[in-house]
Amino acid sequence: MNTYYFKSIPKAYRAGYQKYYMFQNLNTVQVACILFFCLNLAIRVFATVLPPGITHIHNYPEFSATNWVCLLVTPGFYLAGYQLIRQYGKRRNIVTLSLIYVIAFCVFLLACGIMFNFIATSDPSNSIIIYLVALIAVAGVYTLEYQETLLLTVINIVLFTLLLLYVRADPTEIVYNELLLVVLMGIFFFVSRHVYSYRASHHLQYWVIKEKNLEIEKASAFKNDVLGMVAHDLRNPIGAIESIALLMEMDELDDDTRENTGMIKVSCRKALSIINDLLEVARNDNSDIMSYTLVNMNDFLKDIVHVWQHITEFKNELVLVTPDYPVHAEINQEKFHRVIDNLISNAAKFSKEKDRVEICLSEQNQQIYIEVKDHGMGIPPALLPQVFDRFSKAGRKGLKGEKSTGLGLSISRQIVEMHHGRIEVQSQEGIGSTFTIKLPQVIK
Repeated sequence: MNTYYFKSIPKAYRAGYQKYYMFQNLNTVQVACILFFCLNLAIRVFATVLPPGITHIHNYPEFSATNWVCLLVTPGFYLAGYQLIRQYGKRRNIVTLSLIYVIAFCVFLLACGIMFNFIATSDPSNSIIIYLVALIAVAGVYTLEYQETLLLTVINIVLFTLLLLYVRADPTEIVYNELLLVVLMGIFFFVSRHVYSYRASHHLQYWVIKEKNLEIEKASAFKNDVLGMVAHDLRNPIGAIESIALLMEMDELDDDTRENTGMIKVSCRKALSIINDLLEVARNDNSDIMSYTLVNMNDFLKDIVHVWQHITEFKNELVLVTPDYPVHAEINQEKFHRVIDNLISNAAKFSKEKDRVEICLSEQNQQIYIEVKDHGMGIPPALLPQVFDRFSKAGRKGLKGEKSTGLGLSISRQIVEMHHGRIEVQSQEGIGSTFTIKLPQVIK
């Protein structure tokens, strides 16, 4: 925590902080007025109703006069504060008016503490509890700049000294009480500045975090825009290269040339796959609204499995297990299809050919569970926490040498969370991995 005993917070944040804490001060004055009025009203009732023998108070005339002043002046402060709160932020000089009002109330509160202290005994050093409570209340409750704290300190010293002269204390008592006053004012100043420093530090941290978040949001939006533009503009030239390779294959080629054109096509497909992942990331980051459809998840998964089973390059045994009754969820079919495709593709990538890949659909406690399980190489425990990170270091080559961009599982998690769901993974090296998607179930 930074300390601001004889200085203010940086100028760039000062006006905003003053506007914030002054409004808090106004609300605190309102509460203090109610409490202070009720306290003085209770004292007045106590002194009026009970017999004089019980309520005998030292220096009663002065005590009664001070009590009446508090009862009459406090409502005025309350009403003035009420008007300032209503106009806060509407008038140009409202912060300055509020500052004058808060200082005036603090002087009033401290003056009452001094008066009640002197009334209790003409020697204030023998009874400082009331005054000390008033000092701590003002220092701990109200946020004030160091100039205002010094002003209140000087006003207190002047009032205290004038009352010492009024009661005609002897020089020794004056010196003794003035020394006591210096100690009390030191405590008041220290507490006030410490409270200011504590609140100011939190306020600065809040604004710094807010500014950083805005910078991060702007940088993220700019990154997504650039990412989207670059990825989109790369698709056309790569697509053109692949088309040229396909045209070349239509001619009679020697073995080396045919092998080279095959490599060109494979590289183009990989590049287009990466570009599609990048575009998906950009779209998901910029998308706040997504359309959902009520879908029978049994049929939805059957259609996906049917497509995969007819892909020539897909050699694994793909098994789907669903309940006998329909299970419904609200999903975006296009995006959720991408999630299931990613999980099946990963399962095949890290499994041997002909290894079984299982998809299990179930429901429990109004939650839908979709499990994609493989019996492949598994994920090392050290990499498990990172598998859903974007451009994750957990990305590894597949058993057939397939490269990973580290985006597929990140995109999958992003899409699942947009469906108010969760995706988790359990894995054991050499045994396999199970990815579990949890979605809210729709009871039809």
